[in-house]
Amino acid sequence: RGFATKREALDYERNYKIRQENNLDMTFGEFWKLYTEDVKNYVKLNTWLTKEHIVDTKILPYFKNLKMNEITPGDVRKWQNEMVAFRNENGKSYSQTYKKTMHNILSAIFNHACRFYNLKSNPARQAGNMGREEKKEMLFWTTEEYKKFSEAVIDKPVSFYAFEMLYWTGMRLGELLALAMEDFDFEKNTVRINKSYQRLQGQDVITTPKTPKSNRTIKLPKFLAEEMQEYFAMLYDQTPTDRIFLVTKSFLHHEMERGCKLSGVKKIRIHDLRHSHISHLIDLGFSAVAIADRVGHESIDITYRYSHLFPSKQVAMAEEEPGMPMSTAEIKVPDTPPIQMASSMTKEVSVERPKVMGSSRAMPRVADKPGIAPKTMPS
Repeated sequence: RGFATKREALDYERNYKIRQENNLDMTFGEFWKLYTEDVKNYVKLNTWLTKEHIVDTKILPYFKNLKMNEITPGDVRKWQNEMVAFRNENGKSYSQTYKKTMHNILSAIFNHACRFYNLKSNPARQAGNMGREEKKEMLFWTTEEYKKFSEAVIDKPVSFYAFEMLYWTGMRLGELLALAMEDFDFEKNTVRINKSYQRLQGQDVITTPKTPKSNRTIKLPKFLAEEMQEYFAMLYDQTPTDRIFLVTKSFLHHEMERGCKLSGVKKIRIHDLRHSHISHLIDLGFSAVAIADRVGHESIDITYRYSHLFPSKQVAMAEEEPGMPMSTAEIKVPDTPPIQMASSMTKEVSVERPKVMGSSRAMPRVADKPGIAPKTMPS
């Protein structure tokens, strides 16, 4: 292989010998280069960029020149104390989740050294954890609340249809923004999820979904399939592989705030639309297994994260009067085929939804709206 400078060639030779000899008489900074070569190609780009940023800005400044085989748990504790004591110009500290992430990344590097380069022990593990996982509050919209919101953003069709997909399918934002026409099958009323969109280093990047379980086919309610056909009819110069929602994440966040303000519904995050969808399915009586298949989760995750929303047999049994048959107290939630799940979702509301197609008012040009790429909609 070629090298731009003599120094690069010497560094490569030295690192090669270290690999062969499993010799950790090297600095943390030098080992980080080895770790990068070993690991970078095996993780998603967005995951690696997050790790790289934390190492460059929070870990290397402290450990870079320390020898790998001389770093002690005490050194790690001193670094932890600095991270815990840090305050920015506004007096704000790192969040508990961020502190935990920093520690986990440092520990992973030492684990790699232990596993592949014969480091005797992991000083980060011996030092103990820093920070903790913070559970963000889950907020939900009822179908009535969502309808009020959707009516408030219907003046911008791209926003309306994007939020319809998010609320009625429970898909992730990155999955939505990666969708193309070829992912839809209107004979079967399904949409295929097999990719995710990220904006990384100023470039549009299509990656695999978050987890293997995220690869799935979602059955669409009939009304949603019809709405998406309406939306497709508005697009022009569109190939089957082109992304159909050429908007930025920040644009949709702005639209979320605008819709909440206009409709008066409580403000929630875009990801909370996914929680709202799951909550709606639980209200309809579907099992954790069926819901997990639809939203791309493991069923155990659905059970754990949403356990407070599932009906409790124990409560029903406790309230049952003595002598009554148990069958009236038991709450059975059967596994449900996707087609039944989709058909169970309807827009039963007191006021008819404003019609986008055929409306007397002119449809706005999406290209004229902020955050929209010019190739989206005719006037």
